[in-house]
Amino acid sequence: MPVRSGGPRRRRMGAPIRGACVGAVLALMPSAVLSQTRGGFEGGPMPGGGRGGGGLGGAGFGIGIGAGIIGGVIAPMLRAPRPEADDAVEPQWPRRPAPTVARPDEAIPARPRPAREKAAVHAPSRPVRPPLAEAPRPDSRRTVKAAPATPPPLSPPRIERAEPARPPQPARKVTSPRPVLPPAAPPSTARGAPPPVPAARPVADEPGLVPGEVLVTLRLSAPRDAASGLARRAGLRLLASEGFTLVPVTLHRYAIRSGRSVASVLRTLEADPQVATAQPNHAYALVGGGAPALAGAQYAVGKLRLAEAQETATGRGIPVAVIDSGVDAAHPALAGALERSWDAIAKGAVPPGSAHAHGTAVAGLVGARGPLASPAPEARLLAIRAFTGPGEARPSGAQGTTVHVLRAVDWAAQAGARVVNMSFAGPADALLARFLAAGSARGTVYVAAGGNAGAEAPPLYPAADPSVIAVTATDAEDRLYRQANRGGHLCVAAPGADVLAAAPGGGYGLLSGTSMAAPAVAGIVAMLLQADPALTPAQVRDALMRGARDLGPPGPDPEYGAGLADARATLQAIGLPPPAAGTAEATARAVVAAPEPTAAETPPTPRP
Repeated sequence: MPVRSGGPRRRRMGAPIRGACVGAVLALMPSAVLSQTRGGFEGGPMPGGGRGGGGLGGAGFGIGIGAGIIGGVIAPMLRAPRPEADDAVEPQWPRRPAPTVARPDEAIPARPRPAREKAAVHAPSRPVRPPLAEAPRPDSRRTVKAAPATPPPLSPPRIERAEPARPPQPARKVTSPRPVLPPAAPPSTARGAPPPVPAARPVADEPGLVPGEVLVTLRLSAPRDAASGLARRAGLRLLASEGFTLVPVTLHRYAIRSGRSVASVLRTLEADPQVATAQPNHAYALVGGGAPALAGAQYAVGKLRLAEAQETATGRGIPVAVIDSGVDAAHPALAGALERSWDAIAKGAVPPGSAHAHGTAVAGLVGARGPLASPAPEARLLAIRAFTGPGEARPSGAQGTTVHVLRAVDWAAQAGARVVNMSFAGPADALLARFLAAGSARGTVYVAAGGNAGAEAPPLYPAADPSVIAVTATDAEDRLYRQANRGGHLCVAAPGADVLAAAPGGGYGLLSGTSMAAPAVAGIVAMLLQADPALTPAQVRDALMRGARDLGPPGPDPEYGAGLADARATLQAIGLPPPAAGTAEATARAVVAAPEPTAAETPPTPRP
């Protein structure tokens, strides 16, 4: 074996030299041989005196030269060892380990040209760094292996054929519950990203709903244990079941487990074959505003023409239910006016200390006696507490709920109320609509405040219910109360801005809002029913609208309804004759002579 210590370039130069030496020896060998046989090969005499022969010797010399040339070319090929991989081309290995692709499924750049071609054309002066690979997919990891210390064989580096880079998997699977991640995010980021909000996470319900509660009625064909079975199937907790008489139905109140939304649970319940109705437990609020100071007179008495009308009717003996907050039964203006009281929240007696400014004021505006004038001072008031006031515990996080109001309406029907005042507002409620329709069919007249949500607000309920007489508010100048709702459902208007009303603790104060206007109309309805007990709710509505004094555009309008309520004209609308001359003046003098409250008697009015 030749000694390979001079490097590849030196070894390539030594092979032709050795071949040339061998060729020279071969070229001299025929000359020596031919010189030994020159005589034997020389030719004899030829005709013409020349000597023939000698040509073989010249030919032998020529053969020797040719053999030497051929030997010089072939001998190196026969004697030189077979070249190894690193003898043919100078390698282009980088001076530091180069990364190679470890997994064939990773994204790689375009296929490079073979290393043999690149080395033959370009000889860079610095190591060639491999191009950076594209970002890996989020569901894989990229590993890098260092190149071996000794150069590998000359054959081009073997690169597995890879498919073109595909879009990241999360972005392609749009139906996956996991969030779509940026394509360049590393795997740890994809696994550590927060998951989407699960269905079990509590979500905010729409305003006007009791959070986490639903009301359900079952079909008559449902088994006796259907209420508990429904709770298990729908993931609910049965809070209470109670029956009603105005509408013969058993209402089941459920609490939603696992923090699901009311809307999602209602969709589940509506698909249950044993469920007749399912709805939210709506929240209602008392509608009324505060007042800045005391007033020296009751301007509503003259606006409503109460003095003239009370010569004919005072609401004597007509049961009028007031569904509101607690009423101060010990107030001087209500002495002897309250016939019964009931708590729709506790389903029993009204607890002590539950008197509230809103309920006390509304009850007095219907049928106050003594120092405070009212439309129906001889009516029988039924005070029903269905709303909690400031400082009191608020069940279900609201002032009043669908369940409380349904209990109050049902109890009022059992107590024989002919008129029901509802100075509260909230969303539409299917169950409440059924109760109101049933009560109206039995002859009960429902009066409600139109709402204080403003001119652009949608209609509020129960005022917008077709079974209800909706009342808006005006001030001493017959201007519309600025916060009053508008709408075609409004029937009439009544004084409701800065109205003098009774306050808890025996005092008086000013209150504003459609809540203060509705009880004035409820008192006028009591006067009508005293004059003609056979009137239907539809006839009462017609009498109120025909007796109203038109305000605003001619005819009924979305702001004032038919106009300002007029007690005297309303009584005349049902055919009653006007009162005798002089009686109205005496009544008016009695009203004006009533003692006016003083600042010392009037505590600050709580905010309704």
